[in-house]
Amino acid sequence: MDFPLARQFFYKEIYQPDPQIDLAKASLYIAQEEYPELDPAEYLDALDTMASEVGDRLPAERYPMRIIQAINQYLYDDLGFTGNGENYYDPRNSFFNDVIDRRTGIPLTLSLVYLELARRLDFPMVGVGMPGHFLIRPDFEGAGIYVDPFNRGEVLFPEDCQQRLAQIYGQPVQLLPAFLEPVGRRRFLGRMLSNLKLIYLNQGDVLKSLAAVERILLLFPGAPIELRDRGILYYQLGQWPKAVQDLQIYLTQVPGAEDGSVIRKLLERMQDNS
Repeated sequence: MDFPLARQFFYKEIYQPDPQIDLAKASLYIAQEEYPELDPAEYLDALDTMASEVGDRLPAERYPMRIIQAINQYLYDDLGFTGNGENYYDPRNSFFNDVIDRRTGIPLTLSLVYLELARRLDFPMVGVGMPGHFLIRPDFEGAGIYVDPFNRGEVLFPEDCQQRLAQIYGQPVQLLPAFLEPVGRRRFLGRMLSNLKLIYLNQGDVLKSLAAVERILLLFPGAPIELRDRGILYYQLGQWPKAVQDLQIYLTQVPGAEDGSVIRKLLERMQDNS
């Protein structure tokens, strides 16, 4: 596999059943492409230490709300973790090492810190991919509560999630049950890489955008939109044979695509000039 070493580690981590993927390791391997000298073990040890310090504060009777309160006090009051609302689209908010070092991030990556501490405390939680704002919740039936790591671990009930959706979109939005469904580990990592992809596309950084797309395709081989985007990025890089291959596959998979005419014109341009 002709990949950077960090991507090989990432591929090895995700090439196993979804529940067995270690989110912290996989996220650190994503960051390691940006920071080749990064030592994932250093950050895994930091998470172990953090969890140990929270564990020392827990009462003998570990009720869910008490565990959440202890994590919240430790992360937000003692360590000063905070949501980065001022520079939301700073790529460092999506690199797990930066989030731990800088103690700031976006909903997804602050959720990951929270999830990793909870897991080490034998209090399993899962991610919830509510549109526009990632949340987490205890992983047991009938929990009925959600935690917002971006907002200091605020505890939410379903009606609060409904209000949060309305705030995000500036209008009433129906809270569908699917909005509060757990997010699998591949989907979690895909969301992290999609954030980076969007940031780099907006910055005009073709190579880093391509690196994000390539890793999304490792998670979800053959995903049509990612094949299309990779083809366009190959086109921008002058790698036309690769671009043609991806774009042709995209049109085969999605023959009625809304952007089909645009993609066909692009293919004609490359074929006429090849």
